[in-house]
Amino acid sequence: MSIYVDEKICKGCKLCMYFCPNNVFQMRNKVNDKGFVIPEVVNETKCTKCKLCELTCPDLAIFVEYK
Repeated sequence: MSIYVDEKICKGCKLCMYFCPNNVFQMRNKVNDKGFVIPEVVNETKCTKCKLCELTCPDLAIFVEYK
């Protein structure tokens, strides 16, 4: 399984962080091309595949992919 955050689309709203029950995300120390601080996946092994991050993202910038 992989979790992808599309840096070109993300606006850094942090909804993925708020809704993730397992703290899979944290904010990065850098900004994307639009000037937004965006989240990164730091605990992918804790992901339970609930897809709350994907479902709550208003920009459709997160994808949970099963291998």
